[in-house]
Amino acid sequence: MNSRKLVHFFFKTLFIGGIAGLVTSFFVKADDYAAFLNPFDLMEIFGLVIFFIGIGFVFSVVSQTGFFAYLFIHRFGLGMFRSFWPTVQVLLIAFVVFDLVYFPYKATDGEVALYWYILMSAAILGYGWIVAKIKANETNKQAFIPALFLMVVITTIEWVPGLRTEGTDYAWLMIIPLLACNTYQLLALHRINNRVDDKSKKSTSKTLTKDKIQTSKG
Repeated sequence: MNSRKLVHFFFKTLFIGGIAGLVTSFFVKADDYAAFLNPFDLMEIFGLVIFFIGIGFVFSVVSQTGFFAYLFIHRFGLGMFRSFWPTVQVLLIAFVVFDLVYFPYKATDGEVALYWYILMSAAILGYGWIVAKIKANETNKQAFIPALFLMVVITTIEWVPGLRTEGTDYAWLMIIPLLACNTYQLLALHRINNRVDDKSKKSTSKTLTKDKIQTSKG
């Protein structure tokens, strides 16, 4: 991927994060918007829109940092664990899914029902599974576990600050942009690389054809 493609990749991910943050705010911060609808205050609503887009941008940058860290971790894991790396990733995925249930539940001292945390973990795992299946179908079967690792483990690590806040509003405002950005990055990277490879092959083919024509004329 050249620098132009990388910059486009960055800004598109940033845009997705901003839109995801804004759309999420309409649901989890509906009261904040409603407060300025009667009487209608355009500037205050505009300020809220800019604020939540900005939050989405921040979480998009967090997502991109985590994504490129994941690429390094994946290469490092392959070098260290070799054929055992997929097994290590599966164990880490299981550990993180368990943590998403156990530690938040303990932190609330039972004030929040256990099944809510089970549903939350199942939702993240289920969504990650779907995205990983798409990745594997578009690339190869070996890509499934690393893709699931990114969508579950890396996303959860990125989400830790949101999990530590009081209430659930900012947890939602963080997890939706993170999932949206990680999904885009995971599914877009190989598509961009494939387009670059196709262009390179076409360019090489044209060059060879021209060389053959010139040789035949000579």
